[in-house]
Amino acid sequence: MSKPEPGPLVVVDVGNRHIKLANVTLGDPTALSPDLAVLRLPSDSAVCQRLEHWLPVEPVAWCVASVCRPIEAALAHWIADRRPADDYLRLTNEMLPIEVRVDQPQRVGTDRLVAALAADALRSADRAAVVIDAGSAITVDLISADGAFEGGAILPGFSMMATALAQQTDQLPLIEPSDWLRTPPVVGKSTVQAIRSGLFWSHVGAVRELVGRIANDLDHPPEIFVAGGDAETIAQFLEPAAQVVPHLVFQGILIAYRHRRPEKL
Repeated sequence: MSKPEPGPLVVVDVGNRHIKLANVTLGDPTALSPDLAVLRLPSDSAVCQRLEHWLPVEPVAWCVASVCRPIEAALAHWIADRRPADDYLRLTNEMLPIEVRVDQPQRVGTDRLVAALAADALRSADRAAVVIDAGSAITVDLISADGAFEGGAILPGFSMMATALAQQTDQLPLIEPSDWLRTPPVVGKSTVQAIRSGLFWSHVGAVRELVGRIANDLDHPPEIFVAGGDAETIAQFLEPAAQVVPHLVFQGILIAYRHRRPEKL
């Protein structure tokens, strides 16, 4: 028996610390509203139970990009068991309509590639782009002027570095997110202030340096797209033309879905 035609599309970004989900329509992927309602849950074994009351009763289509295999596998199993009429698509790198010019394309994080896919759709023709995703980790990637993913850099995000400082030292305290998202003075007058300064300005400096060095190797200045939970914090210190795109990964997932499921359009 064939499955009923699925209704809404649920796009899913499965990260190492959080899973983000949103209901979207199959319109222009670059036109997702900044006010899109996003469900953000911890990436843990209870995530599926939390979805029970969020999902509609009728069948839905799913398109999932994941960098956390155990959580994605649990989600896929739960959907197959509890919602067998749903259409579930987990994106792999080979499915994505973008050339990947790195040594091991299959090992690039799918989240990086779908963000690159979205940036490729947003950038001006014949102009390279730099994609910055500031989440648990910060990635700074280059999209060439002809639309290929060229690779980039990965560094720890604010939370990861703050946790490492607290866990790997005897006396340094854990700095909470509310403390590092405000621009601190460079010279801290206490241990906490010094940590805030180090966390904040090291990230700003690293991203600016990476963007600058990438730009120096190009014939023309790249367009800059910034996404992720700490996007606004980073973007204010980049070139004035840097664009914050809150749902860049979702946009890329939607582009990939339209490519893989053209019959749904």
